[in-house]
This record gives sequence, structure tokens and C-alpha cells, in this order.
Amino acid sequence: MSATATLITASISTNPSLIQTHSSLFSRTRATTFSAYRTSFYSTPLSLTSYKPTSRTFHGFKRFCPVMEWQDCTVKMEIDVPVSVAYNCYSDRETIPNWMPFISTVKILPDKPDLSRWSLKYKAFGRDIEFAWLARNLQPIPNQKIHWRSLEGLPNKGAVRFFPKGPSSCVVELTVSYEVPQILTPVASALKPFLEGLLERGLERFARFVKSYKS
Repeated sequence: MSATATLITASISTNPSLIQTHSSLFSRTRATTFSAYRTSFYSTPLSLTSYKPTSRTFHGFKRFCPVMEWQDCTVKMEIDVPVSVAYNCYSDRETIPNWMPFISTVKILPDKPDLSRWSLKYKAFGRDIEFAWLARNLQPIPNQKIHWRSLEGLPNKGAVRFFPKGPSSCVVELTVSYEVPQILTPVASALKPFLEGLLERGLERFARFVKSYKS
């Protein structure tokens, strides 16, 4: 041990109050430093205009948009008509309100026959529900598939598939996918089975309607 270290050790051992003095001085110095840092931090205004983003930051701000829930419903039923009759009847979009319970109107745009405006009105979950949308029919496969997607309004898409069972019967399978409307989010878990029930009722009514359908 050096002479200096020996002298310091001897001084502390003979005068323990030096430990308390140095400890108190260190505590006051630390508190003063922290207080100055805190004052400086909170007194400096945060300016977004002076912020310079780096390559790892976003260069703008977007409004928060939560991801909405999508649900898929599929129902199918055997229909006692040839597959071509079922396909032609379902392709006649403006007749759909005659048998689908919750569809009130379908209007094909005269100048764009692949587009149609739909309106939905139904009372469910203790309220009157109304929605509308513009849909585009995508390229069909005759006697096999009709499918669509919405362009505006209530987000939805779907397909109807036709499977021959014999010369005078077929199976119709309807799949509808939709974004759960915000007003129905609290009942989202009940919405899918409820809509599946409506779609099944629709196909039951379609099975009766198609037997007297004339294109």
C-alpha cells in the first residue's frame, strides 16, 4: 500500500465522521445534478417541427384505423331443378329480393350490366338494420359459378356454386363474406349463426321460387 493510501486509511479509522461527511456531500451533489437535469428536460418544449426523422422512422402520421373483423358464411342445399335452371334463376339478380329475406332491392345499372346496387333492410338484435352497396359481378362460369365483390358501401364478397346431381336436380352452395359493421361489433359472435340461418331460409325459398321461374 502507498504512503498516501496508508495516510487516508489512518485518517478515516481515527475519525469516522469523515465517512458521514463525504457520504452527505455525495448525496447533495447527486440530488443537485438530478434536479438540474429534471428542470432542463421538462422546461425544454417538444417540437415536432424540429424533429428530424431517421431512416428507421416514419415520415408522416396516419390516422389510426383498426382492423375490422371479417366473417364467412356458407350454406348449401339440394334443389329439384336442373343445374342450368338454377344457374339462370340465380343470375337474374333483380329477382333475388323475391326469395332472400334481408335483401330489399337490387338494381342493375343500365349502362354497366356487371354492376348493381343493393339495399338491405332487416330488423335484428333489437334494431332496424339498413345497408347499401355497389357490387360488381365477376366473370362467371356458366352453370358452375357466380361470384361478386362490393366496390363501395358495405364491404362484402361471395360466390354461388352449382353442382349437378342428375338430370333434374343440383346442389347450390352459397358463400358470403362480409366485414362486420361497426354498429354490430358488440354482437359479432352472434351475427354469423344468425346470418347463416337467414341464408338457409333464402335457399329454401329459392328452391320453391326456381320451380316456377321463367327466364
